[in-house]
Amino acid sequence: MKPIITSSEYMSESTGQRPPVLLDIRWQLGGPDGRADYEAGHIPGAVYVDLDTELAGPAGGGGRHPLPDPEAFGAVMRRAGVGGATPVVVYDGGQGWAAARAWWLLRWAGHQDVRVLDGGLAGWPGELTTTVPEPAEGDFRPQPGGLGLLDADAAAGLARSGLLLDARAAERYRGDVEPIDRVGGHIPGAVSAPTTENVDDKGYFLPAPSLASRFAELGAEAGTEVGVYCGSGVSGAHQVLALELAGHRAALYAGSWSEWSSDESRPVAAGPNPS
Repeated sequence: MKPIITSSEYMSESTGQRPPVLLDIRWQLGGPDGRADYEAGHIPGAVYVDLDTELAGPAGGGGRHPLPDPEAFGAVMRRAGVGGATPVVVYDGGQGWAAARAWWLLRWAGHQDVRVLDGGLAGWPGELTTTVPEPAEGDFRPQPGGLGLLDADAAAGLARSGLLLDARAAERYRGDVEPIDRVGGHIPGAVSAPTTENVDDKGYFLPAPSLASRFAELGAEAGTEVGVYCGSGVSGAHQVLALELAGHRAALYAGSWSEWSSDESRPVAAGPNPS
């Protein structure tokens, strides 16, 4: 199943026999949560889910956005109306990162029918509402393992044996700046692949052939094992989704640079080259 859906496709499905559950995942790094924006206006039928508290566990040794406890995540999804066989569509303000985090978590937790609204709320052509829905309880029960997950050691190994992509901005990869974490740079052997290059200037995913060409130039070939990391497992999920559009199944290092850089025993590379 294609992991993205257009606004027109969603509008059609929302009035069909199997209307998707719609989740609003608006979020910004370092800013307030998206609830106030949601309450000010959202796509009709959308249920708000908070990334920092419901799509992540408490920050700490696993980085800024460690994976949530599966049972706690399942409870959040059930309250939002998600069933094991219910189609799910997720959106955010338009950047796509937060929506992709929700997409990745649901897919990792075993849900098979999840799509990101391409272009997010910024590209929504319909009306908004302030009405907060009260969905019936869903029956979704997480079964982790649906998508590949890397820990720090596995990420380091993949940087040597396969292809590990760093989804952060190029200046953070090089170590020119580091506005958030303890130290700048990248995992030795990782290849710079900024997430922002997966989309056009309006925030829509590039066509699949364009994405396939982009990742092929970065080293993703048939049979190559691919992994992705970012700052804290959010924009990296967007890269995993883009890779799927391009025909590659990739694993996510969820702890990402926030976990890696917090351990002073782990090596750090700097500059434009992988090593």
